[in-house]
Amino acid sequence: MATVRERLLAAAAELIAERGWGAVSTRVLAERAGVGSGVVHYHFPSTRAVLVEASVGALRGALDGVPDLLAAAADPEAALDALLAALDGAGGQELFTETFLAATRDDDLRHAVAAVLTEFRQVVATWLAERGVPTPDATAAVLAAAVDGVLLHRALDPSLSRALVVPVLGRVLR
Repeated sequence: MATVRERLLAAAAELIAERGWGAVSTRVLAERAGVGSGVVHYHFPSTRAVLVEASVGALRGALDGVPDLLAAAADPEAALDALLAALDGAGGQELFTETFLAATRDDDLRHAVAAVLTEFRQVVATWLAERGVPTPDATAAVLAAAVDGVLLHRALDPSLSRALVVPVLGRVLR
């Protein structure tokens, strides 16, 4: 059974995705987690702190498997396809979008998200370098930005599928 802290983090991630960052109050968070409002502040210094930990934790969780995913890919297009499939499967598109938007107005969150993105870029750059892709650091940065952009655009246009995106981005990596 999940601890109260884990339930609060899971509830926060769900609520950010469903309602948006600014619509998550202590009361709503506590109700979703099945606890009293005071319990939120027993485990976290603020509702914002729960939201930051939940969203950054979700980003880290979505990217944890990237090294194995890349290692199993035969070529850059297969890697892109697997990466986008993993992000699709993470169920976090709305959470990630809300987190990125909130990070534009919250320095602590921006730094935490930037740290996760830096780690992701380093993993991708290493994989690209091992395959002889020119300028792997710059390519990884642009690729990460492109994937983030795809996620943001999917919020407006769900037809922006992997089948459409992978061949186009794959050409960039060749």
